[in-house]
Amino acid sequence: MGHLLATWFLVLSLWSFTTRGHQQNAPRVYLSFKELQQSNTARHYNLLQNTTDYRILLMDEDHDRMYVGTKDYIVSLDLHNINREPLLIHWSVSQQRRDECILSGKDENGECANFICLIEPWNRTHLYVCGTGAYHPVCTYINRGRKAEDYIFHLEPGKVESGKGKCSYDPKSSSVSSLINGELYAGVYLDFMGTDAAIFRTMGHQTAMRTDQYNSRWLHDPAFIQAQLIPDSGEKNDDKLYFFFREKSIDSGSSAIHSRIGRICLNDDGGHCCLVNKWSTFLKARLICSVPGPDGIETHFDELQDIFIQQTQDIKNPIIYAAFTASGSVFKGSAVCVYSMTDIRTVFNGPFAHKEGPNYQWMPYAKKIPYPRPGTCPGGTFTPSMKSTKDYPDEVINFMRNHPTMYNVIYPVHKRPLVVRTNVDYEFTTITVDQVDAADGRYEVLFLGTDRGTVQKVIVLPKDDMETEELMLEEVEVFKMPTRLRTMKISSKRQQLYVGSALGITQVTLHRCDVYGEACADCCLARDPYCAWDGNACSRYLASSKRRSRRQDVRHGNPIRQCRGYNSNANRKTVETEQYGVEGSSTFLECLPKSPQASIKWVLQRLGSDRKKEIKVDERIVRTGQGLLLRALQMADGGTYQCTATENNFKHVLARVHLRVLNNNTVNAVLSQGGLSPGVANLHVGSPATSRSPNPGYKDLLQLLSQPEMGLINQYCEDYWQRPTHIQKENLNKQLKPKPIREQKKPRSRRNFHTSILQQT
Repeated sequence: MGHLLATWFLVLSLWSFTTRGHQQNAPRVYLSFKELQQSNTARHYNLLQNTTDYRILLMDEDHDRMYVGTKDYIVSLDLHNINREPLLIHWSVSQQRRDECILSGKDENGECANFICLIEPWNRTHLYVCGTGAYHPVCTYINRGRKAEDYIFHLEPGKVESGKGKCSYDPKSSSVSSLINGELYAGVYLDFMGTDAAIFRTMGHQTAMRTDQYNSRWLHDPAFIQAQLIPDSGEKNDDKLYFFFREKSIDSGSSAIHSRIGRICLNDDGGHCCLVNKWSTFLKARLICSVPGPDGIETHFDELQDIFIQQTQDIKNPIIYAAFTASGSVFKGSAVCVYSMTDIRTVFNGPFAHKEGPNYQWMPYAKKIPYPRPGTCPGGTFTPSMKSTKDYPDEVINFMRNHPTMYNVIYPVHKRPLVVRTNVDYEFTTITVDQVDAADGRYEVLFLGTDRGTVQKVIVLPKDDMETEELMLEEVEVFKMPTRLRTMKISSKRQQLYVGSALGITQVTLHRCDVYGEACADCCLARDPYCAWDGNACSRYLASSKRRSRRQDVRHGNPIRQCRGYNSNANRKTVETEQYGVEGSSTFLECLPKSPQASIKWVLQRLGSDRKKEIKVDERIVRTGQGLLLRALQMADGGTYQCTATENNFKHVLARVHLRVLNNNTVNAVLSQGGLSPGVANLHVGSPATSRSPNPGYKDLLQLLSQPEMGLINQYCEDYWQRPTHIQKENLNKQLKPKPIREQKKPRSRRNFHTSILQQT
């Protein structure tokens, strides 16, 4: 009973959260891969040499190059155009090494190759690269030249060295790295079996260093996400390297996953006795991304997937964006949480986690903390007299080994996610963020990659009382087939997004303003900070532009105010049609809004009346996202139906349908008396007719007719059916065959299908 109640509270908290403004909006614009290609705003690169696992490992905007690692290849791509003169290095393993890998039981194609896992800048002319080496990690140097126009890209001969501690053996094991002052810091698995995970330092002049081996309190089956140097103060000795990862809980019997942020001092020399050549400043804390619910119950998104660190003017205080997914079977979902370095440092300066008592539960350490405080860097702001961690007292070293975890957890800003997705068929896998200057302020635009190969473009706008409004501006398919997006990098300078997956690399422009519509109102309602109405079209907004005609309102999206001086309804044409239905049958009135955020209202003006009445949904009238379905038509249903869309208090009439309902008895009498030509009157729905008896299927046929003259329809159907082409007959049968609305992903208009055919003839 308690478990069911807890599950109910989880669902209730999610519902409560989403109804407060974090609605799971549909994208305003959805582009398939084909449509994206036709828009000329995307390029795709693939080696076409049976290679996979493309990962963007380094963006070098100074050289205008992007370096990609994949199976047996290192690729240098032009940031302006990834298809322009790509530079390749084929770096495979020897046949002997491949055979040894296969004999050890590994897969020939998926594991026994050289999967590139690390590309770091070594100096102005060289890169340092590492690969799995068919379960024998190796590293070397690449000469890339001094300037991009040199087009130099080759391995330095004779400089291959061991990659142990720099790159994992298993290409499926996640690893991260950061090369700082000639020293390589890496989160890797150090052994063939993939059981010894470590944060490792190698190369350079300092002592090789690692986390405590096989100590689950330090690391417990981690998956490393990212490593980032973030200064703590103006004192260089305080500099710390932060690692983001997820790991299994160490509590016995628990299958929970915890997302972590760990840190070490760059000048850590290790300790003595139990921590020789091991970090003596390593600490970690838990990152929480959850939806607060009633009675303090939280719905957790436990599994950290990706991190994006947004630099600010203060290099000590970047903004950290994190993408999470939910673990467990209660629900499937993803979320984005934002963290501040102030909150992170507060937790690291707080109490340490400690287990004690009869139930051996986690508690804050209540006894005296040894000096210097564990985790403090030597020679820094608080320990100016200590030159090395080797000078730390034994009690500090022993405390560090047994208490690497902070008791308090790190909550996101406002203690709630920025974006939430639940009950969807996809998960977030990667994230990047762009800062955009618009007419009414600066906005953060989130680009969220999914495991189905799409990128969602999202902005979150502030509202009153700490509430926010999420808008999904667009969702685009960036690969031909659904695939999990692995890495994503952004170039604000070039206004380009670069996405990597097993299928290749795709380069996508950050904005496609023209897809929102041709009117000023469409452009304003889109609320895309990249776009503005320029007096003629929706186009790229540039903050430096001096043109007075630029109209943009991201915060409110109010076309009534912004499009003053322009016809806000220009080019927003109202579709006006005639449509026929048969009494007792069904008909579908189509109305397609431009935006899923628009609310639709239907009103009916009956024949001979001046009054308009709003249509209410009941068992006979069904509203769908594409229009209105009227079942069991009555003669009183005839009249003019008007469909109006309202978004941000802006109203526009999308469609007017003049519906005429034909009397059932009259239609049957016409059919039985041969009112229609024999070629049509004997037609069965779906196949050529053989019977001359009246067919009840004509109710479904006649509901589609919208021509004002019955004789014109009869004559056309007779002429069309008597044509000798069998393909034409088959096509007509397919169009006549009724389909349930729910089976159609995008129901087409049920206005008379003859309308389009007659127009073609």
